[in-house]
Amino acid sequence: MPSSPRIYLDNAATSFPKPETVYEAVDYAQRRVGAAEGRSSTRAALQVHAVVERCRQRAARLLGAESPERIVFTFNATDSLNLALYGLLRPGDHVVTSVIEHNSVLRPLRHLADRGVTVTYVGADAEGRVSPAAVEQALQKNTRLVALIHASNVTGTIQPIDRVGEIARSAGAFLLVDAAQTAGHLPIDVARSPIDLLACAGHKGLLGPLGTGILYVRTGLEEHLQSVRQGGTGTNSQDDHQPDQLPEKYEAGNHNVPGLFGLEAALAWLEERTVAEVCRHERQLTARLLDALAGLPRLRIYGPKSIEDRVGVVSVTLDGMDPQELAAVLDDSFGIETRAGLHCAPGAHRRLGTFAGGGTLRLSPGAFTTEAEIAAAASALRAVASA
Repeated sequence: MPSSPRIYLDNAATSFPKPETVYEAVDYAQRRVGAAEGRSSTRAALQVHAVVERCRQRAARLLGAESPERIVFTFNATDSLNLALYGLLRPGDHVVTSVIEHNSVLRPLRHLADRGVTVTYVGADAEGRVSPAAVEQALQKNTRLVALIHASNVTGTIQPIDRVGEIARSAGAFLLVDAAQTAGHLPIDVARSPIDLLACAGHKGLLGPLGTGILYVRTGLEEHLQSVRQGGTGTNSQDDHQPDQLPEKYEAGNHNVPGLFGLEAALAWLEERTVAEVCRHERQLTARLLDALAGLPRLRIYGPKSIEDRVGVVSVTLDGMDPQELAAVLDDSFGIETRAGLHCAPGAHRRLGTFAGGGTLRLSPGAFTTEAEIAAAASALRAVASA
């Protein structure tokens, strides 16, 4: 058993803890409401509809979307990315992406490449940053999409998505942004950025429950983006065609109502505290962690040196110790929960030179992480590194 209280530093995987109101909302939906969305006109069903639509409105405000219907609810970031990639791409299309992407992009693109879509993977520098010039050079006449992670889940490196989006738009291509590591962590305004599609999870920086996700679809993109799942929507039930209007075009089947109750409560909490304040808090903690780890014997830190160039993701390796072994020691002896391995981003680890060694140990503070917890984590790593 751990010799100290639990310290959770794996918020890049899923945020924990959540705001107390999130737990209360999920429990309320399960115990007191129980109705599905859009399937009845009972008082309970109308309450569900009101909460789901309020959740959509809050998400639209948080991301700067033109209107709430541009927010499509999915079940996670992977689901959102699959909808964007399979809904948009056709045989003969070309895609530009990067070597540092998550498998939620790499694997669908591998599958699509086997079916006639061509893909170019641009490299990254030693800190995991993609060059806009490299993206521009990779464009072809038939490039339909540029897909780029907003911030690396391995190094935390923030990518120059605005410049990349401008390059894509000038070439007549669309930009898909994987915001799994930035939504709720960094202020995002799709109205001010050349982003056509933005995918994120509800359970990470947005502080909602697992099983929730969002895909933002810019106005006019629905003409190009096919639905990939058809079925009941609770509307136009007399027609066997999937509705064309948003968001119903992409939301076939029953919603995760308890999850969306929780996500709505989480977004309300973020509105009150503000994403800018969460960003400031997480950057302060990340800076303290980086400072405390600098110079430790045998310890190597990856990613940008400037705190403004990264989100709260810190990857390290310790010479002579496998990352999984290091994670086990931190958990068993110090009660510190981290994530070790390749983080579903093998290309990022190949670029860093950590692939053959089993990846890195990743520490990721969140909205509820304290300075005392960061100090405890640094102390634990100092003890292990000095042993």
